[in-house]
Amino acid sequence: MGNIPEEEPKKRQEREIVPIDRKLNLTVTEAAEYSNIGINKLNDMLRHPRCPFVLYVGNKKLVKRKQFEEYLADKIEI
Repeated sequence: MGNIPEEEPKKRQEREIVPIDRKLNLTVTEAAEYSNIGINKLNDMLRHPRCPFVLYVGNKKLVKRKQFEEYLADKIEI
């Protein structure tokens, strides 16, 4: 009768924020922030058929961080 309902334990745990330099794959926005390259330029680079650092997840494009770093390390100009 006078029962007070107990609080339900959280069903979802809060997601831990992973630093960008520890992620395997980055969103285009994260890659832009990480590399200081504009989103439009990154999207142009990701559209090339032989882009070595693009990963498609359905319609979503991700950037493979390590391959992206290696690609940039070899370039003087993009």
